[in-house]
Amino acid sequence: MKNLTAFSSLSFSLTGLLAVAGCVGPPDSSSPEKTAPEQLSVVATTTILGNVVRDIVTCGAGTDAGLSVVMPIGVDPHDFQASSDQVALMVGADLIVVNGLGLEAGLVSTFETLSAEGNPIFEVAAEVNPLPFGRSDDDHAGEEKAGDDHADGDHADEGNADEGNVDEDEHGHGGLDPHFWFDMDRMATAAELIGVRLGAVGGEPYVACGERVAGEIRAAESNVTRILSAVPSERRILVTDHDALAYFADRYDFEVVGVVIPGGSTLGETSSQDLATLVSVMKDRQVSAIFGNQATNADILAVLADEVGSSVSVTEVFVGSLGGPGSEAETYIDMMTTNATRIAQALAD
Repeated sequence: MKNLTAFSSLSFSLTGLLAVAGCVGPPDSSSPEKTAPEQLSVVATTTILGNVVRDIVTCGAGTDAGLSVVMPIGVDPHDFQASSDQVALMVGADLIVVNGLGLEAGLVSTFETLSAEGNPIFEVAAEVNPLPFGRSDDDHAGEEKAGDDHADGDHADEGNADEGNVDEDEHGHGGLDPHFWFDMDRMATAAELIGVRLGAVGGEPYVACGERVAGEIRAAESNVTRILSAVPSERRILVTDHDALAYFADRYDFEVVGVVIPGGSTLGETSSQDLATLVSVMKDRQVSAIFGNQATNADILAVLADEVGSSVSVTEVFVGSLGGPGSEAETYIDMMTTNATRIAQALAD
């Protein structure tokens, strides 16, 4: 099976790949308007988005048979590479739901080619009022709230531009943060927007299904907030393996005081100077826990914890992927609930 690099080097067009794979192209725009829900061919990139999309698709069509999720459980979306077969699935889809803002770094060129050839791509993160790296929502409250200039697409354009400069985002030097799903209200908004996009090609019931799934997410958030209420204000301090929990911190009143790998991607590199600075910050702020992505090597986190001392714990959380069977993170809501429980237990003790 060819990987994405090999696929590009052979200079095959995605249209040619479609012919080889025997897939069906996008529906003819001259076909009659769809008035009833029908099974759609939908592709989602990450397991987290895939779970939310699956709930909406199943609600609208009564089955999830038409849904494909590109990334397997446990894969880091920052360095995932798609096979030619997976790209062919995207070419034949009624809708391709992607996170965007550079999260799927290995798929950026694929998205660009698919879009240029008229395939319907919905980049979710750019549409839910994304945060700039290193800044909280309060810092730019006057710049881009729902219903203002951002809703007109100003930052959606900025997000697309950032996808063409993945290196900048990977090392945290600029751009918008793609990890929006750690704010459950933003994910609920995403569900509503996905429902609208599915409704445009599959019928109005998908819109109602998006609203229904959004309501379920917002209801579950109340439980997440209750769990996190056990953490006293002076201990709401986070140190993470990379810059992925800014939305979580902003929404649930925490503070990220440092990251092991600079920037918003696990593909970055740290240095001894970076680690020495982080150790100093952790000692000064009396940090009691480090939170690491389940897809990241935990050895460096253990070394950092030993260096800080004072019984600093290392706690694994689910960041870029859902968990497998028995993980208590098999759905998006379960993942957020489990993460909240682990964070609360690590910081409240």
